[in-house]
Formats: sequence, C-alpha cells, structure tokens
Amino acid sequence: MTNNKFDCLFLENEDGKNITSSIKTLDDQMLPEGDVTIAIKYSTLNYKDGMIIKGQGNMVREYPHIPGIDFSGVVEDSTCENYRPGDNVILTGWGVGETHWGGFSERARVKSEWLVPLPSGLSLKHAMSIGTAGFSAMLAIMIMEDLGLKTDVNYPILVTGAAGGVGSIAIAILANLGYQVAAGTGREEAHQYLRNLGASSLIEREALLDTPKGPLSRQMWSGVIDNVGGALLGNTLPSVAHSGTVASVGNAGGIEFSSNVLPFLLRGLNLCGINSSHCPIDRRITAWSRLSTDLPLKTLDGLTNEVSLDQIAELANKILKGKIQGRTVIKVSDE
Repeated sequence: MTNNKFDCLFLENEDGKNITSSIKTLDDQMLPEGDVTIAIKYSTLNYKDGMIIKGQGNMVREYPHIPGIDFSGVVEDSTCENYRPGDNVILTGWGVGETHWGGFSERARVKSEWLVPLPSGLSLKHAMSIGTAGFSAMLAIMIMEDLGLKTDVNYPILVTGAAGGVGSIAIAILANLGYQVAAGTGREEAHQYLRNLGASSLIEREALLDTPKGPLSRQMWSGVIDNVGGALLGNTLPSVAHSGTVASVGNAGGIEFSSNVLPFLLRGLNLCGINSSHCPIDRRITAWSRLSTDLPLKTLDGLTNEVSLDQIAELANKILKGKIQGRTVIKVSDE
C-alpha cells in the first residue's frame, strides 16, 4: 500500500474550548481504520457540517477531526471483495464527519458496509448535488408512499424549510412525480427559485407559525415533509388530511413541539422521523436508485453551487443562518 499525501479541512481544539479550522496536508498513516480507502472527489456542505465546524451540538468528541458528513469518490485500495480499485462509490451517514473522519478531505478510509455503489446515470458530482440532503428527502417520500401516499391526493404536499437542501430536492422530486407541492419559506427572495423547482404554491413561514385555533383545523395538506421542527412542526399537524403522513427530517427550529392526540385519533395521522445515518443497506440502495431516475438532472444542476475546500469555513456561518439556497457541493479533487 502506498502512503499518499492529501489535503483536508482540519479541525483542532487544543484548549478544549475554541475550535480552529485550517487546510492541512496529512498522509494515509493518519487515516482511521477501515477496509476501503477512497480518493474523494466531491462532498457537500450540510447544516450539520456548519454546526460541527462552529463547535455547536457537541457532535464531535475527539479532536483533531475532519468534518464532512458525506462524499463521493473512487476506491483506491480495498481488502473487501465487494469493492475494487476504480469503483465509484457514495457514502452518507454512519457517523462519518462526526465520530469518523469525513468528506472534507482528498482521502478517506471507511468500512465497506457503509458504502453504496454509484448508480448508473449519476456522476460523482451529481451524487453529491443530491448528497445527504437529497437522500433524506427521498427517504421521506418513500415512507410517505409506504403509508399510502399517491399522486391522486386531494391536497398539496407541504414542504417546510423549502429553500434548503432537503426541501429543494424534495420539491423537485415530488413535482417530477406529479404531486402538487406547497413550499413553506421565510425568504421572499427564494420564491422564484422554488417555483422553478416545481412548487405550485408558496406559503410564508409566519403563516405556518401562527398557533392553530383548535386541535383540528380544515384539511390543507395530504402530507408534510418538515425540515424545521419545533413549533412549526406542531402547528402543521391540525391541517393534515385524514391518513396523511408528516415526515420529520430536521430540527433547526428546536427539538420541542406542542400537539395533542386528536390529529392522530380522529384523522389517523402518521408522524415519522427520518434517520438517514443508520438506514439499512437495502433501503439505501433503493433510495439511491430512485434518486437516479426520479430527480431530473437538469433541475439538479440548477440548484447546485460548487465551491472549493478552502471556502468551507467561511460558508459555515451562512448555512447556520439559513442564508444558503439549494445545494453547496465541495469539489475536493479532479475526477
């Protein structure tokens, strides 16, 4: 095995309080254990990455650390029979970028069971234009379909936090499948962007945050993909139609929400949490296969912004403030 040098975004916490980030050059001997070594081509900047870079949420316990919760790349070395040098692969979840060194690096070493082969029809860049956000969006749609969602529903699907990564890709997939989609957003400048993705209507965040007057209100949504959590999640439940599903993906608005049993008893609502980190491999492969067919690549190109490794730290504040629209792809190295 050769010992390669590689660049990465390196987090250090020498005093136990202040986290610093810088681009550093390391070598393969420093990589964690695993049976597959990958030359990373692309990663993405997610909300969780922003928190980790800024030391929020206590998600990283040991430093130094390389963040980046997903990546796509090419296998360079493998002791596993399922993957051989030259194979194109995707990794999302499994603590990568949190408890295991992640994707903001030219190289990674991981367990083979964490990987998914790149589906035909997707490039390595497209895979990270989708990334953890798009993968989570697909899982949310799949669980809603499992629980009865069909395109002939009477009401739109509401997507909250619509201009973010999960929301953007959820809208694009749903619209492509033939659903009417209502985009919930607090950003007026994002309205045309959301319509271009396929949103049939827009609803202001303030309207969604208004406290419902009773435990049930008129039916408005056949289902909800909620990327915000907190009060907004609780406020949507009284307006979901009978047998509808609310897929909860994010908690930027907080982990607490207030509700009661009536939406569940009288309307038979389903409330499902989406955990993309430890999703079973068969579900992962199905989701990625569908992402390669159900998401128009032209739309995907239109919501993607490409940046380099040395731009990540300055973008962390922007994503935490909700100032980043769509998907931010990190070009780690040339294909």
